[in-house]
Amino acid sequence: MSTQTDTQDLVSLLTDFEMGELDSHETLQLFGGLISTGIINSLQGYYQRTARDLVETGYLSNEGDVL
Repeated sequence: MSTQTDTQDLVSLLTDFEMGELDSHETLQLFGGLISTGIINSLQGYYQRTARDLVETGYLSNEGDVL
């Protein structure tokens, strides 16, 4: 996920996440994309902790792939 369109998709998903409008699969796609693009590193600690928890519990790989 490295094109501008993909980044725009992530921004849209992030907005929907903050509004509580994502299902579980969409949430995993969002956090996977944030991890794989490195955007996660520029977000607030909440997002970083959530991403780490999703990796540690086996929902996402360290590279952001949905498992």
